[in-house]
Amino acid sequence: MATAAQKLTLSSSRDIPFNKLVLSQANVRRVKAGVSIEELAEDIARRTLLQGLNVRPVLDADGAETGMFEIPAGGRRYRALELLVKQKRLAKTAPVPCVVRDPASDILAEDDSLAENIQRAPLHPLDQFRAFQAMQAKGKSEEDIAAAFFIGVNVVKQRLRLTTVTEKLLDVYAEDGMSLEQLMAFTVSSDHARQEQVWATLEKSWSKEPYQIRRMLTEKAVRAADRRAVFVGLDAYEEAGGIVMRDLFQHDDGGWLENVTLLDSLVIEKLKAAAEAVAAEGWKWVEVAVSFPFGHTNGLRELAGAPTEPTNEEQATIDSLEAEYESLETEYEKVDELPEDVDQRLGEIETALSELQNRPRSFDLADIARGGAFVSVDAEGFLSIERGYVRPEDEPPAHDESKEEVTSAGAGSPPIATSAHHTVITVGGRAVESEDDENDAPGPLPERLTIELTAHRTLALQDRIANNPRVAMTALLHKFVTDTFHFGSASGGCLEVSLRQVSFPIQAADLKNSSCSRAIAERHDAWKADIPRDDRALWDWLVDLDDAHRLALLAHCVAHGVNALHEKADCYAGGAVTAHSVQQRLKHADRLARAVGLNMVDAGWKPTVDNYLGRVPKRRILDAVREAKDERAVQLIDHLKKGEMAIEAERLLADTGWLPEPLRLDDVEQADLEAGETADESEELPEFLSDDEAKESADSDCG
Repeated sequence: MATAAQKLTLSSSRDIPFNKLVLSQANVRRVKAGVSIEELAEDIARRTLLQGLNVRPVLDADGAETGMFEIPAGGRRYRALELLVKQKRLAKTAPVPCVVRDPASDILAEDDSLAENIQRAPLHPLDQFRAFQAMQAKGKSEEDIAAAFFIGVNVVKQRLRLTTVTEKLLDVYAEDGMSLEQLMAFTVSSDHARQEQVWATLEKSWSKEPYQIRRMLTEKAVRAADRRAVFVGLDAYEEAGGIVMRDLFQHDDGGWLENVTLLDSLVIEKLKAAAEAVAAEGWKWVEVAVSFPFGHTNGLRELAGAPTEPTNEEQATIDSLEAEYESLETEYEKVDELPEDVDQRLGEIETALSELQNRPRSFDLADIARGGAFVSVDAEGFLSIERGYVRPEDEPPAHDESKEEVTSAGAGSPPIATSAHHTVITVGGRAVESEDDENDAPGPLPERLTIELTAHRTLALQDRIANNPRVAMTALLHKFVTDTFHFGSASGGCLEVSLRQVSFPIQAADLKNSSCSRAIAERHDAWKADIPRDDRALWDWLVDLDDAHRLALLAHCVAHGVNALHEKADCYAGGAVTAHSVQQRLKHADRLARAVGLNMVDAGWKPTVDNYLGRVPKRRILDAVREAKDERAVQLIDHLKKGEMAIEAERLLADTGWLPEPLRLDDVEQADLEAGETADESEELPEFLSDDEAKESADSDCG
């Protein structure tokens, strides 16, 4: 007959006065971790003790109970109660719930202490998130929840944000089908259908990195740092009904704007309002775009205009801001790192001074009537207005005297047309025939005689200039500067040489903001600030220029005429550009590239999805990775779809220095160069172009 299994007997529990409890040396917890004793004491004071202490009777030498109890498990709770007693918030004799162990038990006190700390299972994060959500649903604010658990409000926001992920993906996370980092990445978007679509795409992929999830969820959105978003402002965008996607788990630069169509319409709306204000100044035309391509002013003459002086009130503000800036700089000049508020204030002062000092120029009314302006958004997201450009067809006729009958606009004041305003004469490029009041004046010389006389003068002038290199250089520079900076008319001048600036009808979106384009623009603006705009003054200024600056200016102007573009042979009517001419152009460009030491990697070009990898077949992507890395790297991506392959290839090619064929030097010519078959071009340069400064200029590929 089978014996009945012996039933377990649980340890008894009872309330023991606090002053009868002492800590046991058998408690295995020695390292402080987790919630502090102070925070635990506050929690007990708020909700009382949630879990009793594990105690054993203290025995005397004869094995009899002394009435005191030691605590092998629950030491932190005891210390929290002890703190409350010291603060007189708990009585010394307050009863404490305890589980009393039999002193005759074979289980060691250290065993109990270790078991209590090891065998407890932590709450699954998803259960914690949902508990926070339930508390919020019952009226608790995020601040209340944070205070109850001694955590930051932002932590609560993050936990609550995780519950915005679709239930399907939460279930996947609960079953350990994805990591917490992957789940956090899905919170960027609140679109459940899109979340599930992205997971379905990545689920069977070998790589499911959080950054890929974020990229796929935001690929059709616009970053808050985008120039359009900065220009419109997040507040205006959200007021118009736009949705901003944010990442609470890592820095997101302000998030992503989901409604791109709405954003673009708000941008155009705001630009149109600015364009209408510019049009009210009297310009003949105003062009509006979010961003104009690099070189959009090529072929247009830039009007000089006159600087406007600040008003007395504006000047007083400038003086006050400059004084405050100097005072702060002096006060903190010996400090290694500026306090955050001081650094912010210095930035605010710099911005305010820039706005006050970068004043618009005033223009002659006749120039305004034939000129125009460009209205766009600059790279920082601010409104950009470029006034004062004249198209070739709007240039005034040679005998235009309309300026004598127009009142110039005052400094800082809006242009007001007068009754004698004749700018309509130049509209459409129609010539104006001025009336001759001197009826008795002799007529002009016969045209044939004038041609014969000027032929003599032309030959004599050619001979003299051929014997005066400095004047020849001045004349060349004068013409090049006029062509490069558009200070004069597009045509005219006696020197039959010209510099045709290269335009880029097809260009990548990032060309305007590349390091080289910025370097060219900065150098151009630096020269532009020094060069006189008046034709005669420009000549005198060039005469006085030293040789080093002449060479630097010549190099800058010549650079604007360099054309290394590949073109289709039939892109111009009449076949002016042939396949042979394009081939010769590219060979010449290679020669120049070697002469100046050009390396497109140093110039800042890297292969990305947008500029190369997303626009070529998969075979070329794999060839690029194979060439830059090895066959193992190719095997990592050769099974991916085109879009995913391009993304991963961008990561693999980063910092490898790989370049596509059009950005490399010709291999044959490079081999010739290494074999010594290419002559040293510096030996062919005249002496005045071979000095140290010219060589230093040639060593810089972007300025």
